[in-house]
Amino acid sequence: MNREYGDRKASPLPEKTDPIICSGDTEQIVINVPCRLIERAQKYADEHGNTVTGVVIEALDALLGGRTTR
Repeated sequence: MNREYGDRKASPLPEKTDPIICSGDTEQIVINVPCRLIERAQKYADEHGNTVTGVVIEALDALLGGRTTR
């Protein structure tokens, strides 16, 4: 069965997580991302002279900044 990413039933994550408190300009977090998504991000990064980290930051900024549609 395919589920949307936002579906809590499909997520192995706990209901509550500790808040992230940034004390500087950046904060390091560790996330597990499906391999197929990382492969797509790597391909995009390679084609655009970027890194996977840069692609993820740009994608999150676009999503959270309201520049994308669902």
